[in-house]
Amino acid sequence: MHTIAITGVGGGVGQSVLKSLQHSGYNIVALDGEALAAGLYTVPKSYIIPYSSKPDFIPALLQICEQEKVSLLFPGLDAELMPLSLNAEKFKAIGTTVVVSRPQVITISDDKQATYDQLTAFGIKVPFTTGLTGFVPDDNSFPLIIKQKVGGARSKNIYLTKNKAEWNAAMEKIGNDAASFIVMEYIEGDEYTCGSINLNDECKGVIVMRRILRDGDTHKCFSEKNTVIEAAVRKITEAIKPFGACNIQLRMKDGIPYVFEINARCSGTTASRTLCGFNEPKMIADYLLQNIEPAYEIQEKTILRYWKELVVENEEVNQMKTHKSLAVSTKRHL
Repeated sequence: MHTIAITGVGGGVGQSVLKSLQHSGYNIVALDGEALAAGLYTVPKSYIIPYSSKPDFIPALLQICEQEKVSLLFPGLDAELMPLSLNAEKFKAIGTTVVVSRPQVITISDDKQATYDQLTAFGIKVPFTTGLTGFVPDDNSFPLIIKQKVGGARSKNIYLTKNKAEWNAAMEKIGNDAASFIVMEYIEGDEYTCGSINLNDECKGVIVMRRILRDGDTHKCFSEKNTVIEAAVRKITEAIKPFGACNIQLRMKDGIPYVFEINARCSGTTASRTLCGFNEPKMIADYLLQNIEPAYEIQEKTILRYWKELVVENEEVNQMKTHKSLAVSTKRHL
């Protein structure tokens, strides 16, 4: 039985990958930086790992992957993507394939100005984007959205401005940090989150999901068969050539997709896509570990997301905190 490790199982992406692989036939090892990460208590073996900013992050992961004979490693946090990409060959040397794209792809997806510049060069529709420093809007510019240039998560440090008064209020909050922000044309219309599987520089599949947000997260989503959006997603992935899963977010205006964000990883809606017949982690694992070509049949469904409680024994939490690892026989599911 192949072993797959998943990081960030305390967050939406890692947990979504975990849900998609729980009944896949693969052995799962869960990893996170916090002892109270829910996903740590739903698999037979789990570990606390250093944060990606720490110098022992890569050595600790290498040790765990070698010890557990991990065949595949799925990252669940954006901050882990670049260090894992830069060290992918070290993992390969011990028999572990990290499901992560090249550093250039991660840069394009993480830097919103680079996203605009690169996709525009490929002839892909992207909302106008420029640096905030020195930009002066006129009355015809609005609505505009201000975001962090690099990184950012959910709705943090995002300002939607519909007039000069709202613009001035946002600029006052940003203060002297304008160089860290971009300003983007705001596209009115339905928002979509799209998953894709990319292997051997080829897009092997796409799923399109319209979504409704709450606090920056997908709260409700609806799988749709939309050939226009699917073609746009394939055009992007064929241009930048990610590896593994790649999530693309866009809005539709007058029948045209406008891409505003790329995430070179699995998504928080990965488990929702699995429920609609498109299991990205399993198809990636089956291809890389068993040479099985991705096959899927998307069902158009409505997915309503909600909170769910996970009961964990105090002794298990204490053991996790003390030993930084846990082996359990209790079967729990997210």
